[in-house]
Amino acid sequence: MAFTALCHTGDISEGNTGLFQAGRKSVLLVWPKGGELKAYRGRCPHADMPLDNTTFDGKKVTCLIHNWGFDAVNGKCVTHLVRNTLHPYPLRIEGDEIQVDVGPVKPARSPA
Repeated sequence: MAFTALCHTGDISEGNTGLFQAGRKSVLLVWPKGGELKAYRGRCPHADMPLDNTTFDGKKVTCLIHNWGFDAVNGKCVTHLVRNTLHPYPLRIEGDEIQVDVGPVKPARSPA
């Protein structure tokens, strides 16, 4: 596993989400109320849309493009009878740094 630094532990708190970049890949951090911090691919599995436009009630992440909701603990869709789930990434905390393993990381593209 190749873990990549994503952000600092102070960048997210329990009951919140945050969208971060690991090279060219976006990562959605989700911290369910009363649960453990989770990392998911930052795109909705329904239509492969970025999850930068979501709501979070402490238990469910909802993509506002088509109102698909996903359980924050396991990533399973909870609003439709489908098998779509958020793609999880391994996560660890080293000191004050949150790290994820998103596979090979390509450098972010520089602005044109």
